[in-house]
Amino acid sequence: MKIIIHGGFFSESSTNFETKVAKQQALLRIVLDSYTYLKSHTALETVVYAVSLLEDDELFNAGVGSQIQSDGKIRMSASLMDGSSMKMSGVINIEEVKNPVQVAQVLLDYEDKVLGGSGAINFARKHGFEKFSTQTPQRRAEYEAKLKATGIGTVGCVALDDNGKIAVATSTGGKGFEIPGRISDSATVAGNYANEFCGVSLTGVGEDIVSGAVAAKIVTRVTDGFTIEKAFEKTFNELKHFDGFAGAIAIDNKGNIYHQDSHPSMVFASFDGHNSAVFN
Repeated sequence: MKIIIHGGFFSESSTNFETKVAKQQALLRIVLDSYTYLKSHTALETVVYAVSLLEDDELFNAGVGSQIQSDGKIRMSASLMDGSSMKMSGVINIEEVKNPVQVAQVLLDYEDKVLGGSGAINFARKHGFEKFSTQTPQRRAEYEAKLKATGIGTVGCVALDDNGKIAVATSTGGKGFEIPGRISDSATVAGNYANEFCGVSLTGVGEDIVSGAVAAKIVTRVTDGFTIEKAFEKTFNELKHFDGFAGAIAIDNKGNIYHQDSHPSMVFASFDGHNSAVFN
């Protein structure tokens, strides 16, 4: 069993030492808690659990604490993918739910697996997800002062369970001050992808990640026989053509945990049952 999570890039919010330590502690707590959960649950259940914890922590730009768009509203996106069934589900630009990834989880059992906007909101309400404001005072202050964020905040999780199954989930509160209707990478196969060989979750600038088809490329290359390291190397080299801003976490079916970013510094934590690691 292995697990790795990410919480976007450190530069997504304040870069002071206190914030850095808070993020390190939060990520370690969540990854260890999620590993314990993984012991008695599937990889698919675990990635939803881990991303829900990240959505609930206002240190990260997903769920509670999501960025505010140019019209003053918060719209979030999230998705998950089961590497065994290769089924993906997601919500795009959903509003006023606490945990978008949990709405995506419910959609996995439906024929129409990716919903956006009002359709996603109506689906959530019909399935018991109560109206919930994810706005924090900090995000409101940033919006009112028009202090643009750098737009590189997302959370994600990749898990490998005791049966060798891989799953991945990704959630974002957007880049902040974007045009309403903008689509992030988090609910696409560019930002969130898994099969029986590998699972990958991305953070960074969504437009760059989509242009590079990053998650799908890495997983496809591992499937075709690349080592996880070589798959990352080739894919991230391709991002250099347009100075793509991205960070990725992954686990393959051999239990190899890997992460890489094109610009410093993606925040992450991992645990393999014996050793933990966290960004520094």
